[in-house]
Formats: sequence, C-alpha cells, structure tokens
Amino acid sequence: MGTDQRGFASMDPEKQKEIASKGGKVAHEKGTAHEFTSEEAREAGRKGGEKVSQNREHMSRIGRKGGENSHGGGDKKKKS
Repeated sequence: MGTDQRGFASMDPEKQKEIASKGGKVAHEKGTAHEFTSEEAREAGRKGGEKVSQNREHMSRIGRKGGENSHGGGDKKKKS
C-alpha cells in the first residue's frame, strides 16, 4: 500500500484540528485527559528538542530565517 493517506490523515487540516479539539475537550470534561507534571513536561521538551536539533536541514532553515529577521529586515532606525 505504501504512503497512501487514509482516514484521519487524508482529511483537511482544519477538519483534523476541529475533531482533535473536540476530543480533548471531552476528555477533560470526563476527567480522563492526561495532564503532564512539570517533570514530565520538562522531559518531553528535552526529548523533542534533541530530536529536532538532529535534523540539520530543519536547523539550517531556522538559522536562515532568524538571520533574515535580525539583519536589515526593515526600516527600523535606532533612537539616539
């Protein structure tokens, strides 16, 4: 079958967001939603950051965009 998108993956991104939002709201109302402790959140953030930083192409794009935004990116003049 390969990479054909089926079901949720084949939906319009806005429709996916709408459905996911409803699911999260219901889970919170029922009291079954997982809530991260600060330690769990820290660990998840650390792991995600490590994974993203290993993607050299992605980090290169971020660096270029940051450079564009900070070097001559407009008519901002320093006040004396």
